[in-house]
Amino acid sequence: MWSILFLTLPTQPTAVRLRVWRSLKALGCPLLRDGAYLLPRDRQDSFQPIVDEVRQHGGSAQVMWLTPSDEVQRDEVLALFDRSAAYEQWRNTLDGWLTALPATAETEARRQWRGIEQALRDIQAIDHYPGEATLQADAALADARAALDTRFSHNEPRAKADHGIARLDARKFRGKRWATRARPWVDRLASAWLIRRFIDPQAQFVWLRDVASVPRGALGFDFDGARFTHVGTRVTFEVLLASFGLEQDTRLSRLGAVVHYLDAGGIPAPEAGGLEAVLAGLRELHADDNTLLDAACAVFDALFANPGNTSLPTRP
Repeated sequence: MWSILFLTLPTQPTAVRLRVWRSLKALGCPLLRDGAYLLPRDRQDSFQPIVDEVRQHGGSAQVMWLTPSDEVQRDEVLALFDRSAAYEQWRNTLDGWLTALPATAETEARRQWRGIEQALRDIQAIDHYPGEATLQADAALADARAALDTRFSHNEPRAKADHGIARLDARKFRGKRWATRARPWVDRLASAWLIRRFIDPQAQFVWLRDVASVPRGALGFDFDGARFTHVGTRVTFEVLLASFGLEQDTRLSRLGAVVHYLDAGGIPAPEAGGLEAVLAGLRELHADDNTLLDAACAVFDALFANPGNTSLPTRP
């Protein structure tokens, strides 16, 4: 399943050691133990230039295959390839760029944008087992590009967004009944908060024990067949952001990243553990779903009010 490179580097010249280290880093090789580096087996040929250079300068290098003895060992090795921390750092950089965008000159904003885009591609190039995090990062990058174009190219025609989510007028969605599954968890609670806070302040919520029994005229969210539910890599909260033109607000985007991580995995969010613990406690305290939502809304209001976030959207 993996190729493993065993190295003993020459003590001199130092430049060789530095070049080898840089090459291993560029390949995204995790360290199994001192002098033992891993790559997926289909990338084994990438080791050959390193092997040749090490041997040329008097060191030793052997490439072998590594096969796990059981699923536990397999998972332990796969964990060495995890890029979650790199995606998290990248997302923090992107969020900082978005926060500063309204006060950044166009030339500088576009220069920084190119760096952010390349940084993501560099991570993805060494993400040998891509999953939810890289898909989420691509979606965040697309939203950020849309924010850049809105800031500096607002009169230019733009192609339809990759996610294909139609933009809706919140004024046509007021005073509605909104239906979702009973005993709501993170995505449903966050979506209900978003609906009440920014889309339909007079919203009434129906908590379904059976999603086949949606009341006539109610707008469903976060279940199969609902009007608003997961689209591609986006969870329901993120779909609502895109549907109602809220996705370029950095505070809501950051909340979306937290909800996404708790609901679907992907890029870790520092706030996720605390939010999950608080919402779990609220579910234990409140058996009534309306009371639970009221309590959860206070939590999301507090997260949204974080002074580190900017660009408060206009209330509908």
